[in-house]
Amino acid sequence: MSFLDPLLGKKKSFFNQDEEERMVKAIRSAEQQTSGEIRVFIERHCRFIDPLDRAKEIFLELNMHQTRDRNGVLLYIATEDHQLALLGDEGIHQRLGQSFWENEIRTILSDFKHHHFIDGVCHIISDVGQALKHHFPFENGDINELDDTIVYGK
Repeated sequence: MSFLDPLLGKKKSFFNQDEEERMVKAIRSAEQQTSGEIRVFIERHCRFIDPLDRAKEIFLELNMHQTRDRNGVLLYIATEDHQLALLGDEGIHQRLGQSFWENEIRTILSDFKHHHFIDGVCHIISDVGQALKHHFPFENGDINELDDTIVYGK
């Protein structure tokens, strides 16, 4: 679950195993209270000028648009390009509005500015989880529609 360095053939990861486990634990904790789904996708470089365009592409590739209530949220991070995006599917975006996403991005950027990367990611997962809980509370019979593991690109 780490970046693959094509030149050396060795794995290179921005987060260590303990940090990855902390993020997955944050996702699982958030999702226990909601029918919503949260994914984190990390890669070194963003292939697009606008990271939101890349997030939209990944959102579709991960089939996040296929959740029952259209309440999936993707946190996209390009570590070496210092870009990120937060994308909510139409079900949750309509309820929260653009200002929610913009505020969350400002919050995580503040954490990142102080080199609190794992804290920033977990903080945003928690905030998104609370918003999902409010608008899409967990109900008996809800299932985990998407994998909770961190997804790594190139």
